[in-house]
Amino acid sequence: MKTFNKLTNYFSKTELTLWSASALLILISFFIFDRTNYLSLAASLTGVSSLIFCAKGNPFGQLLMVIFSIMYGIISYTFRYYGEMITYLGMTAPMAVFSLISWLLNPYDGNKSEVQVNRLKSGEIVFMLFLTAAVTVLFYFILKKYNTANLLPSTVSVTTSFIAVCLTFRRSQYYALAYASNDIILIILWTLAARTDISYLSVIICFVIFLANDIYGYISWSRMQKRQSQK
Repeated sequence: MKTFNKLTNYFSKTELTLWSASALLILISFFIFDRTNYLSLAASLTGVSSLIFCAKGNPFGQLLMVIFSIMYGIISYTFRYYGEMITYLGMTAPMAVFSLISWLLNPYDGNKSEVQVNRLKSGEIVFMLFLTAAVTVLFYFILKKYNTANLLPSTVSVTTSFIAVCLTFRRSQYYALAYASNDIILIILWTLAARTDISYLSVIICFVIFLANDIYGYISWSRMQKRQSQK
């Protein structure tokens, strides 16, 4: 009971409403379109919980992201989305671990529940874009070799995911916009998958919900950055 009260006091009414509505929509879509893949349900609920904690700059969100990445990698494997599987198991999950460490080592004003928002320097941005281009080209040929379904959007997903994890690690408020871009790509990918298996509609709805949460995450981090810089 004390833990529940702490959570309700920690999150704003807007955040509680966003999380509750997101979880409810995930549950409804699962029982309408799926009703069998409980790993997908668990991954969706874990993912949306991760996003609401990350929107607060809380390192616990990164721990949940590691768990979500492992689950999502397994789900991607079942539909031969090897790009998604490799990206989340080989990149997103490890980078979430590094981000967790980075966030824990950079608390705002001694508050371990809120990370210090960082401003990227121009040199970091150029280096990140160079790495992104290199990773994109490399993954294109890797995914092509393994006959990845829907090769082009799968490759673009790698690009947006890599930018997102880099920005998350560097504690930039723009990480949420990068993830929002990735959500759009994933909505396209799983829409293509749903043409052959309607149960994947629940995954599409999941990423639509993730998109709304990532947009809120950017708004929240923008407010955090402004508040922290003023103090």
